[in-house]
Amino acid sequence: MTIWDNRLLFGTAGVPESSAENSTLEGIKHVHALGLDCMEIEFVRGIRLKPDMAVRIKKQAAHLNISLSAHAPYYINLNSDETGKRLVSQERILHSARISQICGVRNLVFHAGYYGKKSPQSTFETIKEGLKEVLSILRSERNTVCLRVETMGKKAQFGSLEEVLFLCREVEGLQPCIDFSHIHAREGKINSYSEFIRIIRKIKKKLGNESVKNMHIHISGAEYNEKGELRHLNLADSDFCYDEWISAVKDFVITGSVISESPVQEQDALMLKKLYYGMEG
Repeated sequence: MTIWDNRLLFGTAGVPESSAENSTLEGIKHVHALGLDCMEIEFVRGIRLKPDMAVRIKKQAAHLNISLSAHAPYYINLNSDETGKRLVSQERILHSARISQICGVRNLVFHAGYYGKKSPQSTFETIKEGLKEVLSILRSERNTVCLRVETMGKKAQFGSLEEVLFLCREVEGLQPCIDFSHIHAREGKINSYSEFIRIIRKIKKKLGNESVKNMHIHISGAEYNEKGELRHLNLADSDFCYDEWISAVKDFVITGSVISESPVQEQDALMLKKLYYGMEG
């Protein structure tokens, strides 16, 4: 058991906007100073982190009791028509997992891919086989980072809630990253207490009790249209019913990490933490 078990942690996607310096080390310090609990390292534009810096990041996070996750590069499509692009996508996940382990990261989030001209079923099978190969390699390397496939906000992307949960049942070692805002934007609904509770119950039913005791969640406001998500918004500028969402996760007593992906991520992370724990101010 670690200092992070049996709690719901709140933190930021990347270095907080108000950080004096845009570096991961400074971001961890600033997250701690703000009174937050976790931070997601953003590899989304590529991985430039060197192993010696990764070791420093691990020590810094451990010293300040900050739980770390990471987000793999956006340029991943395990369903590409081109074999080379699928192999490069697998390598990007592997590279992300390897540097994440050195950083002391617990969870690595990634986007699986796009349907393109293929059917959802064909896309599912191609992505499933690609991820089985990736996880087999990571197991052989004794890599303990948990891979988390994210629910996606655009209808052109693989990653509905049902697809993600079914994929996690089919691929040993794979877990979900549940982005409630993406689910809302993709469906144009799913934005009430009862619907949030229904989602959490579905996760528990499909993946077992451990899945809701070790959740990894993304949250933000979202602007969307009939094709799904357009861009992230701060929660107060969106139609996302975050007060009902807080009530749902509180009543279900889930644990794990909540990562704010709002434009001013620390603002919403702090607001949600204060609402969840009943803090003043």
